[in-house]
Amino acid sequence: MELTEIVYFLTHVGDYLSTGTTEYNAMGRQVLDFLHIIFDNMFQFFLVIAVFVSALYYLAAFHSLFGRKKPRKYEFDEKKAPFVSVQIPTYNELVAIKCAENCMEFDYPKDRYEIIIGDDSTDREISGKLDEFANTSSLVKVVRRGSNQGYKAGNLNNMLNHSKGEILVIFDSDFTPESDFLRRIAAPFISNPDISAVQARWKFRNQNQNMISTLGSTIGACFHQITLPFISRKKEFSFIGGSAEAVRKSDLVRLGGWQNGSLTEDIEFSLRLMKNGHKIEYLEDLECQSEVPFVPKDLYRQQMRWAYGVISAYKEHWRDIVMSRKLGIGDKINLVFVASGYCMAILLLFLFSTGFLSFITHPPGPIDLGKFFSELGRNIILTSGLLFASVVALVKNRNSRGIPSMMASSFSYGLIVTYYVNMGIFNVMLNRPMRWYMLNKKGNLEAIQSS
Repeated sequence: MELTEIVYFLTHVGDYLSTGTTEYNAMGRQVLDFLHIIFDNMFQFFLVIAVFVSALYYLAAFHSLFGRKKPRKYEFDEKKAPFVSVQIPTYNELVAIKCAENCMEFDYPKDRYEIIIGDDSTDREISGKLDEFANTSSLVKVVRRGSNQGYKAGNLNNMLNHSKGEILVIFDSDFTPESDFLRRIAAPFISNPDISAVQARWKFRNQNQNMISTLGSTIGACFHQITLPFISRKKEFSFIGGSAEAVRKSDLVRLGGWQNGSLTEDIEFSLRLMKNGHKIEYLEDLECQSEVPFVPKDLYRQQMRWAYGVISAYKEHWRDIVMSRKLGIGDKINLVFVASGYCMAILLLFLFSTGFLSFITHPPGPIDLGKFFSELGRNIILTSGLLFASVVALVKNRNSRGIPSMMASSFSYGLIVTYYVNMGIFNVMLNRPMRWYMLNKKGNLEAIQSS
Protein backbone atom coordinates (compact mmCIF):
# COMPACT_ATOMS: atom_id res chain seq x y z
CA MET A 1 0.00 0.00 0.00
CA GLU A 2 1.38 3.37 -1.04
CA LEU A 3 1.81 6.25 1.40
CA THR A 4 -1.03 8.25 -0.17
CA GLU A 5 -3.45 5.33 0.30
CA ILE A 6 -2.44 4.96 3.95
CA VAL A 7 -2.96 8.68 4.55
CA TYR A 8 -6.36 8.53 2.83
CA PHE A 9 -7.43 5.58 4.96
CA LEU A 10 -6.36 7.23 8.20
CA THR A 11 -8.15 10.46 7.34
CA HIS A 12 -11.38 8.60 6.54
CA VAL A 13 -11.26 5.87 9.24
CA GLY A 14 -13.80 7.81 11.32
CA ASP A 15 -16.27 7.74 8.45
CA TYR A 16 -15.81 3.98 8.09
CA LEU A 17 -16.36 3.42 11.83
CA SER A 18 -19.34 5.75 11.89
CA THR A 19 -20.97 3.89 8.99
CA GLY A 20 -20.29 0.51 10.61
CA THR A 21 -21.63 1.66 13.98
CA THR A 22 -24.77 3.03 12.36
CA GLU A 23 -25.40 -0.23 10.54
CA TYR A 24 -24.69 -2.19 13.75
CA ASN A 25 -27.04 0.01 15.78
CA ALA A 26 -29.76 -0.36 13.16
CA MET A 27 -29.40 -4.13 13.22
CA GLY A 28 -29.39 -4.15 17.05
CA ARG A 29 -32.53 -2.03 17.17
CA GLN A 30 -34.28 -4.50 14.88
CA VAL A 31 -33.36 -7.35 17.26
CA LEU A 32 -34.57 -5.36 20.28
CA ASP A 33 -37.82 -4.48 18.50
CA PHE A 34 -38.38 -8.15 17.74
CA LEU A 35 -37.68 -9.11 21.36
CA HIS A 36 -39.96 -6.33 22.59
CA ILE A 37 -42.86 -7.72 20.57
CA ILE A 38 -42.27 -11.20 22.02
CA PHE A 39 -41.98 -10.00 25.63
CA ASP A 40 -44.95 -7.66 25.32
CA ASN A 41 -47.16 -10.42 23.89
CA MET A 42 -46.03 -12.80 26.63
CA PHE A 43 -46.88 -10.17 29.24
CA GLN A 44 -50.34 -9.69 27.74
CA PHE A 45 -50.89 -13.46 27.65
CA PHE A 46 -50.00 -13.93 31.32
CA LEU A 47 -52.02 -10.84 32.22
CA VAL A 48 -55.16 -12.33 30.66
CA ILE A 49 -54.73 -15.53 32.72
CA ALA A 50 -54.03 -13.54 35.89
CA VAL A 51 -57.15 -11.43 35.33
CA PHE A 52 -59.22 -14.60 34.90
CA VAL A 53 -57.89 -16.10 38.14
CA SER A 54 -58.37 -12.77 39.91
CA ALA A 55 -61.96 -12.62 38.67
CA LEU A 56 -62.65 -16.01 40.26
CA TYR A 57 -61.48 -14.64 43.62
CA TYR A 58 -63.58 -11.49 43.21
CA LEU A 59 -66.57 -13.74 42.46
CA ALA A 60 -65.87 -16.01 45.44
CA ALA A 61 -65.41 -13.01 47.76
CA PHE A 62 -68.70 -11.42 46.67
CA HIS A 63 -70.38 -14.80 47.05
CA SER A 64 -69.07 -14.94 50.62
CA LEU A 65 -70.49 -11.49 51.30
CA PHE A 66 -73.85 -11.66 49.57
CA GLY A 67 -74.60 -15.05 48.03
CA ARG A 68 -74.04 -17.60 50.75
CA LYS A 69 -76.78 -19.99 51.72
CA LYS A 70 -77.34 -21.21 55.25
CA PRO A 71 -75.01 -24.07 56.22
CA ARG A 72 -76.53 -27.53 56.14
CA LYS A 73 -77.68 -28.68 59.56
CA TYR A 74 -77.09 -32.21 60.80
CA GLU A 75 -78.74 -33.63 63.91
CA PHE A 76 -76.70 -35.92 66.13
CA ASP A 77 -78.46 -39.16 67.04
CA GLU A 78 -76.74 -40.57 70.13
CA LYS A 79 -78.29 -44.00 69.60
CA LYS A 80 -76.52 -44.22 66.23
CA ALA A 81 -73.25 -42.65 67.38
CA PRO A 82 -70.38 -44.38 65.55
CA PHE A 83 -67.24 -45.41 67.39
CA VAL A 84 -64.62 -42.72 66.76
CA SER A 85 -60.83 -42.87 66.92
CA VAL A 86 -59.41 -39.42 67.63
CA GLN A 87 -55.87 -39.32 66.22
CA ILE A 88 -53.22 -36.77 67.23
CA PRO A 89 -50.01 -37.22 65.20
CA THR A 90 -47.07 -35.47 66.88
CA TYR A 91 -43.32 -35.01 66.56
CA ASN A 92 -41.50 -33.51 69.57
CA GLU A 93 -44.59 -31.45 70.43
CA LEU A 94 -45.56 -31.27 74.08
CA VAL A 95 -48.61 -29.19 73.13
CA ALA A 96 -50.20 -32.47 71.99
CA ILE A 97 -51.16 -32.98 75.64
CA LYS A 98 -53.30 -29.83 75.56
CA CYS A 99 -55.04 -31.08 72.42
CA ALA A 100 -55.70 -34.46 74.03
CA GLU A 101 -57.00 -32.80 77.21
CA ASN A 102 -59.57 -30.91 75.14
CA CYS A 103 -60.56 -34.16 73.42
CA MET A 104 -61.13 -35.82 76.80
CA GLU A 105 -63.79 -33.18 77.49
CA PHE A 106 -65.94 -34.09 74.48
CA ASP A 107 -69.63 -34.48 75.35
CA TYR A 108 -69.64 -37.60 73.19
CA PRO A 109 -70.52 -40.97 74.77
CA LYS A 110 -67.29 -41.97 76.55
CA ASP A 111 -67.65 -45.59 75.54
CA ARG A 112 -67.87 -44.58 71.87
CA TYR A 113 -64.50 -42.98 71.29
CA GLU A 114 -60.77 -43.35 71.95
CA ILE A 115 -57.83 -40.93 71.77
CA ILE A 116 -54.61 -42.06 70.10
CA ILE A 117 -51.41 -40.01 70.20
CA GLY A 118 -49.09 -41.05 67.39
CA ASP A 119 -45.69 -40.17 68.85
CA ASP A 120 -42.84 -39.91 66.33
CA SER A 121 -40.76 -37.84 68.76
CA THR A 122 -36.98 -38.08 68.93
CA ASP A 123 -36.97 -36.24 72.27
CA ARG A 124 -37.23 -38.91 74.99
CA GLU A 125 -38.28 -36.38 77.61
CA ILE A 126 -41.32 -35.37 75.57
CA SER A 127 -42.18 -39.01 74.88
CA GLY A 128 -41.94 -39.71 78.59
CA LYS A 129 -44.37 -36.90 79.42
CA LEU A 130 -46.79 -38.16 76.77
CA ASP A 131 -46.68 -41.60 78.41
CA GLU A 132 -47.27 -40.09 81.85
CA PHE A 133 -50.30 -38.24 80.52
CA ALA A 134 -51.73 -41.32 78.78
CA ASN A 135 -51.48 -43.31 82.02
CA THR A 136 -53.93 -40.92 83.67
CA SER A 137 -56.89 -41.93 81.48
CA SER A 138 -58.25 -45.09 79.91
CA LEU A 139 -59.40 -42.98 76.96
CA VAL A 140 -55.85 -42.22 75.84
CA LYS A 141 -53.10 -44.41 74.43
CA VAL A 142 -49.76 -43.65 72.77
CA VAL A 143 -48.48 -45.59 69.75
CA ARG A 144 -45.01 -45.40 68.24
CA ARG A 145 -43.21 -46.78 65.23
CA GLY A 146 -39.59 -45.88 65.99
CA SER A 147 -39.09 -43.33 63.20
CA ASN A 148 -40.90 -40.61 61.29
CA GLN A 149 -40.55 -42.28 57.90
CA GLY A 150 -43.22 -40.98 55.55
CA TYR A 151 -43.70 -37.95 57.81
CA LYS A 152 -47.24 -37.24 59.02
CA ALA A 153 -48.85 -39.59 56.47
CA GLY A 154 -46.66 -42.44 57.72
CA ASN A 155 -47.67 -41.64 61.29
CA LEU A 156 -51.35 -41.65 60.35
CA ASN A 157 -51.00 -44.99 58.56
CA ASN A 158 -49.40 -46.45 61.67
CA MET A 159 -52.23 -45.14 63.86
CA LEU A 160 -54.71 -46.61 61.38
CA ASN A 161 -53.49 -50.07 62.40
CA HIS A 162 -54.31 -49.31 66.05
CA SER A 163 -57.67 -47.55 65.51
CA LYS A 164 -60.97 -49.27 66.32
CA GLY A 165 -63.20 -46.44 65.13
CA GLU A 166 -65.56 -46.40 62.20
CA ILE A 167 -64.73 -42.71 61.93
CA LEU A 168 -61.24 -41.20 62.26
CA VAL A 169 -61.03 -37.64 63.60
CA ILE A 170 -57.60 -36.04 63.13
CA PHE A 171 -56.05 -33.07 64.92
CA ASP A 172 -52.64 -31.53 64.55
CA SER A 173 -51.17 -31.12 68.01
CA ASP A 174 -51.78 -27.36 68.22
CA PHE A 175 -55.57 -27.67 67.71
CA THR A 176 -57.91 -27.23 70.67
CA PRO A 177 -61.47 -28.40 69.87
CA GLU A 178 -64.51 -27.41 71.91
CA SER A 179 -66.53 -29.95 73.91
CA ASP A 180 -69.28 -30.30 71.27
CA PHE A 181 -66.86 -30.75 68.37
CA LEU A 182 -67.00 -34.54 68.14
CA ARG A 183 -70.81 -34.72 68.16
CA ARG A 184 -71.06 -32.10 65.42
CA ILE A 185 -68.41 -33.54 63.12
CA ALA A 186 -69.80 -37.07 63.50
CA ALA A 187 -73.40 -36.04 62.74
CA PRO A 188 -73.05 -35.86 58.91
CA PHE A 189 -71.80 -39.47 58.79
CA ILE A 190 -74.93 -40.58 60.68
CA SER A 191 -77.28 -38.59 58.44
CA ASN A 192 -75.68 -39.41 55.10
CA PRO A 193 -73.86 -42.73 54.54
CA ASP A 194 -72.50 -41.41 51.24
CA ILE A 195 -70.29 -38.86 53.01
CA SER A 196 -66.68 -40.02 53.22
CA ALA A 197 -65.06 -37.05 54.94
CA VAL A 198 -65.96 -33.89 56.88
CA GLN A 199 -63.88 -30.75 57.39
CA ALA A 200 -64.38 -28.09 60.07
CA ARG A 201 -63.35 -24.44 59.79
CA TRP A 202 -60.06 -23.30 61.28
CA LYS A 203 -59.68 -20.30 63.60
CA PHE A 204 -56.35 -18.86 64.69
CA ARG A 205 -55.81 -17.80 68.28
CA ASN A 206 -52.50 -16.01 67.54
CA GLN A 207 -53.66 -14.26 64.37
CA ASN A 208 -52.58 -10.81 65.57
CA GLN A 209 -49.39 -11.87 67.37
CA ASN A 210 -47.21 -10.10 64.76
CA MET A 211 -47.12 -9.34 61.02
CA ILE A 212 -46.06 -12.89 60.19
CA SER A 213 -48.95 -14.47 62.10
CA THR A 214 -51.36 -11.98 60.51
CA LEU A 215 -50.18 -12.97 57.04
CA GLY A 216 -50.28 -16.68 57.86
CA SER A 217 -53.75 -16.46 59.38
CA THR A 218 -54.98 -14.49 56.36
CA ILE A 219 -53.85 -17.28 54.04
CA GLY A 220 -55.73 -19.80 56.18
CA ALA A 221 -58.79 -17.57 56.55
CA CYS A 222 -58.99 -17.04 52.80
CA PHE A 223 -59.07 -20.81 52.28
CA HIS A 224 -61.66 -21.45 54.99
CA GLN A 225 -63.81 -18.33 54.63
CA ILE A 226 -63.71 -17.89 50.84
CA THR A 227 -62.47 -20.92 48.89
CA LEU A 228 -64.14 -23.84 50.69
CA PRO A 229 -67.57 -22.18 51.10
CA PHE A 230 -67.49 -21.21 47.42
CA ILE A 231 -66.73 -24.68 46.03
CA SER A 232 -69.11 -26.43 48.46
CA ARG A 233 -72.01 -24.06 47.87
CA LYS A 234 -74.29 -26.57 46.10
CA LYS A 235 -73.42 -30.02 47.38
CA GLU A 236 -71.02 -32.10 49.49
CA PHE A 237 -67.94 -31.13 47.50
CA SER A 238 -64.94 -29.87 49.42
CA PHE A 239 -61.42 -30.66 50.63
CA ILE A 240 -60.13 -31.92 53.93
CA GLY A 241 -57.39 -29.72 55.35
CA GLY A 242 -55.16 -31.99 57.41
CA SER A 243 -56.63 -31.21 60.83
CA ALA A 244 -60.04 -30.76 62.48
CA GLU A 245 -61.21 -33.31 59.91
CA ALA A 246 -63.05 -36.63 59.99
CA VAL A 247 -62.70 -39.55 57.58
CA ARG A 248 -64.73 -42.71 57.20
CA LYS A 249 -62.21 -45.45 57.94
CA SER A 250 -63.64 -47.99 55.49
CA ASP A 251 -63.29 -45.56 52.58
CA LEU A 252 -59.73 -44.67 53.57
CA VAL A 253 -58.74 -48.35 53.74
CA ARG A 254 -60.52 -49.14 50.48
CA LEU A 255 -58.56 -46.41 48.67
CA GLY A 256 -55.20 -47.53 50.02
CA GLY A 257 -54.68 -45.37 53.11
CA TRP A 258 -52.71 -42.15 53.28
CA GLN A 259 -50.03 -41.56 50.67
CA ASN A 260 -46.81 -42.26 52.53
CA GLY A 261 -44.37 -39.34 52.30
CA SER A 262 -46.91 -36.86 50.96
CA LEU A 263 -46.35 -33.33 52.24
CA THR A 264 -50.07 -32.57 51.97
CA GLU A 265 -51.69 -35.96 52.51
CA ASP A 266 -55.05 -34.22 53.03
CA ILE A 267 -55.19 -32.67 49.55
CA GLU A 268 -53.91 -35.82 47.89
CA PHE A 269 -56.55 -37.98 49.59
CA SER A 270 -59.26 -35.41 48.82
CA LEU A 271 -58.47 -35.71 45.11
CA ARG A 272 -58.59 -39.50 45.36
CA LEU A 273 -61.99 -39.31 47.05
CA MET A 274 -63.39 -36.90 44.48
CA LYS A 275 -62.27 -38.74 41.37
CA ASN A 276 -63.84 -41.90 42.80
CA GLY A 277 -67.16 -40.16 43.39
CA HIS A 278 -67.02 -39.82 47.19
CA LYS A 279 -68.55 -36.86 49.01
CA ILE A 280 -66.77 -34.42 51.34
CA GLU A 281 -68.76 -32.10 53.59
CA TYR A 282 -67.50 -28.72 54.81
CA LEU A 283 -69.02 -27.56 58.11
CA GLU A 284 -68.43 -23.83 57.97
CA ASP A 285 -70.31 -23.25 61.23
CA LEU A 286 -68.06 -25.66 63.19
CA GLU A 287 -64.80 -23.96 64.19
CA CYS A 288 -61.65 -25.20 65.84
CA GLN A 289 -58.85 -23.05 67.28
CA SER A 290 -55.27 -23.54 66.09
CA GLU A 291 -52.01 -21.68 65.52
CA VAL A 292 -50.17 -20.15 62.58
CA PRO A 293 -46.42 -19.56 62.21
CA PHE A 294 -45.11 -16.41 63.88
CA VAL A 295 -41.46 -16.68 62.72
CA PRO A 296 -40.69 -15.61 59.11
CA LYS A 297 -38.64 -18.71 58.29
CA ASP A 298 -41.46 -20.97 59.47
CA LEU A 299 -44.07 -19.23 57.33
CA TYR A 300 -41.82 -19.44 54.27
CA ARG A 301 -41.17 -23.14 54.81
CA GLN A 302 -44.82 -23.89 55.52
CA GLN A 303 -46.00 -22.20 52.34
CA MET A 304 -43.25 -23.85 50.28
CA ARG A 305 -44.25 -27.25 51.67
CA TRP A 306 -47.92 -26.64 51.02
CA ALA A 307 -47.22 -25.47 47.46
CA TYR A 308 -45.03 -28.51 46.83
CA GLY A 309 -47.59 -30.93 48.25
CA VAL A 310 -50.62 -29.42 46.51
CA ILE A 311 -48.99 -29.19 43.09
CA SER A 312 -47.57 -32.72 43.51
CA ALA A 313 -51.07 -34.04 44.20
CA TYR A 314 -52.55 -32.24 41.20
CA LYS A 315 -49.67 -33.37 38.99
CA GLU A 316 -50.33 -36.97 39.99
CA HIS A 317 -54.12 -36.93 39.60
CA TRP A 318 -54.91 -34.36 36.89
CA ARG A 319 -55.40 -36.89 34.09
CA ASP A 320 -57.85 -38.95 36.15
CA ILE A 321 -59.67 -35.77 37.18
CA VAL A 322 -60.02 -34.57 33.59
CA MET A 323 -61.28 -37.96 32.41
CA SER A 324 -63.48 -38.69 35.44
CA ARG A 325 -67.17 -39.11 34.62
CA LYS A 326 -68.03 -38.77 38.30
CA LEU A 327 -66.98 -35.12 38.27
CA GLY A 328 -69.02 -32.54 36.39
CA ILE A 329 -67.53 -29.60 34.52
CA GLY A 330 -68.40 -27.34 37.45
CA ASP A 331 -66.55 -29.67 39.83
CA LYS A 332 -63.47 -29.60 37.63
CA ILE A 333 -63.53 -25.80 37.47
CA ASN A 334 -63.76 -25.74 41.27
CA LEU A 335 -60.70 -27.97 41.48
CA VAL A 336 -58.79 -25.54 39.25
CA PHE A 337 -59.94 -22.68 41.46
CA VAL A 338 -58.59 -24.34 44.61
CA ALA A 339 -55.10 -24.59 43.07
CA SER A 340 -55.26 -21.17 41.43
CA GLY A 341 -53.73 -19.39 44.42
CA TYR A 342 -50.46 -21.15 43.71
CA CYS A 343 -50.86 -20.48 39.99
CA MET A 344 -51.14 -16.79 40.83
CA ALA A 345 -47.68 -16.92 42.45
CA ILE A 346 -46.20 -18.19 39.18
CA LEU A 347 -48.19 -15.69 37.14
CA LEU A 348 -46.89 -12.79 39.24
CA LEU A 349 -43.33 -13.99 38.62
CA PHE A 350 -43.92 -14.24 34.86
CA LEU A 351 -45.70 -10.88 34.75
CA PHE A 352 -42.84 -9.14 36.52
CA SER A 353 -40.20 -10.82 34.33
CA THR A 354 -41.86 -10.28 30.97
CA GLY A 355 -43.02 -6.77 31.93
CA PHE A 356 -39.47 -5.77 32.88
CA LEU A 357 -37.99 -7.25 29.69
CA SER A 358 -40.67 -5.56 27.60
CA PHE A 359 -39.86 -2.23 29.25
CA ILE A 360 -36.08 -2.37 28.68
CA THR A 361 -36.45 -3.46 25.03
CA HIS A 362 -38.99 -0.72 24.25
CA PRO A 363 -37.87 1.78 21.56
CA PRO A 364 -36.24 4.83 23.19
CA GLY A 365 -38.42 7.87 23.63
CA PRO A 366 -40.17 10.01 26.23
CA ILE A 367 -42.32 8.10 28.74
CA ASP A 368 -46.00 8.99 28.87
CA LEU A 369 -46.29 8.98 32.66
CA GLY A 370 -50.06 9.44 32.61
CA LYS A 371 -50.57 6.41 30.40
CA PHE A 372 -47.99 4.39 32.31
CA PHE A 373 -49.59 4.91 35.71
CA SER A 374 -53.16 4.52 34.44
CA GLU A 375 -52.32 1.15 32.85
CA LEU A 376 -50.38 0.10 35.95
CA GLY A 377 -53.30 0.99 38.21
CA ARG A 378 -55.76 -0.81 35.96
CA ASN A 379 -53.63 -3.97 35.92
CA ILE A 380 -53.20 -3.92 39.70
CA ILE A 381 -56.96 -3.64 40.23
CA LEU A 382 -57.72 -6.38 37.71
CA THR A 383 -55.24 -8.80 39.29
CA SER A 384 -56.00 -8.04 42.96
CA GLY A 385 -58.86 -10.50 43.41
CA LEU A 386 -56.88 -12.60 45.87
CA LEU A 387 -55.98 -9.51 47.91
CA PHE A 388 -59.63 -8.41 47.96
CA ALA A 389 -60.67 -11.91 49.00
CA SER A 390 -58.12 -11.73 51.82
CA VAL A 391 -59.67 -8.52 53.11
CA VAL A 392 -63.14 -10.09 52.99
CA ALA A 393 -61.81 -13.20 54.75
CA LEU A 394 -60.49 -11.11 57.64
CA VAL A 395 -63.82 -9.31 57.92
CA LYS A 396 -65.67 -12.64 57.96
CA ASN A 397 -63.14 -13.91 60.51
CA ARG A 398 -64.02 -10.98 62.77
CA ASN A 399 -60.51 -9.57 62.48
CA SER A 400 -60.99 -6.28 60.64
CA ARG A 401 -58.32 -4.64 62.78
CA GLY A 402 -55.78 -6.99 61.20
CA ILE A 403 -56.35 -5.58 57.69
CA PRO A 404 -53.65 -2.82 57.86
CA SER A 405 -51.10 -5.34 59.16
CA MET A 406 -52.12 -7.82 56.48
CA MET A 407 -51.69 -5.23 53.73
CA ALA A 408 -48.26 -4.22 55.03
CA SER A 409 -47.09 -7.81 55.40
CA SER A 410 -48.45 -8.79 51.97
CA PHE A 411 -46.21 -6.24 50.24
CA SER A 412 -43.17 -7.07 52.36
CA TYR A 413 -43.02 -10.59 53.77
CA GLY A 414 -45.58 -11.66 51.19
CA LEU A 415 -43.10 -11.08 48.36
CA ILE A 416 -40.69 -13.49 50.02
CA VAL A 417 -43.53 -15.98 50.55
CA THR A 418 -44.22 -15.79 46.80
CA TYR A 419 -40.58 -16.64 46.11
CA TYR A 420 -40.74 -19.71 48.36
CA VAL A 421 -44.05 -20.82 46.86
CA ASN A 422 -42.45 -20.69 43.42
CA MET A 423 -39.50 -22.67 44.76
CA GLY A 424 -41.88 -25.38 45.93
CA ILE A 425 -43.70 -25.47 42.58
CA PHE A 426 -40.52 -25.55 40.49
CA ASN A 427 -39.12 -28.36 42.66
CA VAL A 428 -42.23 -30.39 41.81
CA MET A 429 -41.84 -29.70 38.11
CA LEU A 430 -38.16 -30.68 38.24
CA ASN A 431 -38.99 -33.83 40.27
CA ARG A 432 -36.82 -32.72 43.17
CA PRO A 433 -37.68 -34.19 46.58
CA MET A 434 -38.55 -32.00 49.56
CA ARG A 435 -38.50 -32.85 53.23
CA TRP A 436 -40.94 -32.01 56.00
CA TYR A 437 -40.08 -28.95 58.08
CA MET A 438 -41.12 -28.71 61.72
CA LEU A 439 -42.43 -25.31 62.77
CA ASN A 440 -42.17 -23.36 66.01
CA LYS A 441 -45.47 -23.26 67.86
CA LYS A 442 -46.37 -20.85 70.60
CA GLY A 443 -48.26 -23.61 72.40
CA ASN A 444 -45.12 -25.78 72.51
CA LEU A 445 -43.11 -22.97 74.06
CA GLU A 446 -45.81 -22.38 76.69
CA ALA A 447 -46.09 -26.11 77.43
CA ILE A 448 -42.33 -26.44 77.89
CA GLN A 449 -42.19 -23.39 80.16
CA SER A 450 -45.02 -24.66 82.36
CA SER A 451 -43.71 -28.23 82.61
